[in-house]
Amino acid sequence: MSLPLTVVGVSHETAPVEVREQLAYGPTEATEALVHLREREGVEEAILLSTCNRTEVYLYPSGDRNATELIGRLFAKRSTKIEGDLSGYLFEKGGETAVRHLFRVTAGLDAMVTGEAEIQGQVRDAYQLAAKLPVAPPLVGPVLGRLFETALSAGGRVRSQTSIGEGAASVASVAVELAGKIFGSLHGKRVLILGAGITGELIVEALSREGVQSVAVANRTYDRAVSLARKHHGQAVPFDRIADVLSTVDIVLSSTAAPHPVLTRAILRDSFVETRKHPLLIIDVAIPRDVDPSVGDEPEVFLYNVDDLRSIVEEHVHLRQDAVPEADRIIQSHSDEFSAWYASLEVVPVIQSMRASAEEQRRAELERLFGSLRGLSPEERARIEEFSRRLQNKLLHDPTTRLRKGMADGAGPELVDAVRFLYGIEAGGAIEADSAEDSSEDGDETADHQEKESER
Repeated sequence: MSLPLTVVGVSHETAPVEVREQLAYGPTEATEALVHLREREGVEEAILLSTCNRTEVYLYPSGDRNATELIGRLFAKRSTKIEGDLSGYLFEKGGETAVRHLFRVTAGLDAMVTGEAEIQGQVRDAYQLAAKLPVAPPLVGPVLGRLFETALSAGGRVRSQTSIGEGAASVASVAVELAGKIFGSLHGKRVLILGAGITGELIVEALSREGVQSVAVANRTYDRAVSLARKHHGQAVPFDRIADVLSTVDIVLSSTAAPHPVLTRAILRDSFVETRKHPLLIIDVAIPRDVDPSVGDEPEVFLYNVDDLRSIVEEHVHLRQDAVPEADRIIQSHSDEFSAWYASLEVVPVIQSMRASAEEQRRAELERLFGSLRGLSPEERARIEEFSRRLQNKLLHDPTTRLRKGMADGAGPELVDAVRFLYGIEAGGAIEADSAEDSSEDGDETADHQEKESER
C-alpha cells in the first residue's frame, strides 16, 4: 500500500540563510499558511515545521496536484524579496522516504549540528499548532497524528539510547565555542544577549559557566529580560536602549524572533562616541537574521550568522558519527512500525467487508433453510443458527489471520487486491483509523471466543 505523503521545503542543505530567513514562519504566519492549505483541494492533513535550519510542509495526501508547485506558490507569497524562481531551493520527498526524513529531523540527524537538542521541541510545537487549529475538518488527522507521535517517540529513543548528543549539543553551544575561539578565555568579557527565548537562555547558561564578567539581556518583553537576567545575576536592558549598551560589551549574541533586523549599522554607529578600539564579536543565530549584514563591514566588528557556524560544526561531527548507525536502526524500526500501521488501514475495511459479505450470505441461507423446515422448535432453530455462526467464523479465521500477517510482512497490496477480487469488494472509502481498527479487533475477539466454545 503506497503512502501518499509528501514533504516539501527548504533546509540548510538546499538554501542559504538569505533564502531561509525569507521563508521563516512564526506561529501567526504558520497559522495563516495552514488555514490557506485547509482550503486547497486534495489536502486532507497538513503540518508546517519552521526552524532556523528549515521550513517544511508535510501533506497527506499529496493528491493529484503537484505538491512542489502547491508549496512553491505558498512560499512565493512569503518570500517576495527573493529574486528568481524558488524551485531551485526546494526539495520534495514522498512516501516512506518522507517518513524517514521526519524521523531523522526529529532525532537531530539532519541538523546543522548532529544531535541538536532543540529540534525535538520544535517538531512537537509544529505538530501541536496544526492539531489545535480551529478548522473543519481538522488539519491533523489519523495519519499525520500517528506519524508525528511516532517521530517524537523515535527521537526520544535516539537521544536516550545512543551518544548522539555528546559534544556541542546545539547551535547555541557552538556559538559560545566560537566566542572562545575568537577571544581565548571568556573570563572578564561582557556580553549582550538579544532575545530571551530558549536559545538565548541556553547561551546565557553556557557563558556563565565560562566566567564572563557581566551579562546584559534585552528582550521585547522587558519582564522576560528581567527574569532571565536575574537568574544569571545579569542586567536587563529595555529593547529601545540597545545602543546605550553596545559600546560597553565585547560579545553580542542575538536570537530574537523579530521579522526584521533589530541591530542595524545606524544603531551600531550611534552607540559609539569615539572610534571603537577593541573587537566586537556579533553572533546572529536567528532566522530571519537579527543583524543587518552591513554591520559586519564596520571596523573591528566580526559578524557571524548560522551558516558561518558550519566550520565549527564539522569539528564536532566525528564525535557523534559512531552513534549514527544505531540511531538509524532505531529510526528504521519506528519507520517499519508506522508503515505496518498505515498498511493495516487498508486491510481493516477489507476484513470488515469480508465479514459483512459472509454474514449476509449466512442469514440468507438460514432464511431459506428455516422456510423449508417449518416444524423446528425455537431451541432447534437456535442450535442451527449457532452452528452456522461458528462455521462462518472458522472459515474466515485463517484468511483473516493470514491477511493481517501478509500486511505486516509487506505483501499487503497484492493480498488486498486478491481478496477484493475474490470477494467482489470495491476499493474506496475514507480512512477512520481508530474506529475501523477497534471494530476489526472486536470481530477477531468474537471469532476466537466462538471457536473456543465450539471446541469444548
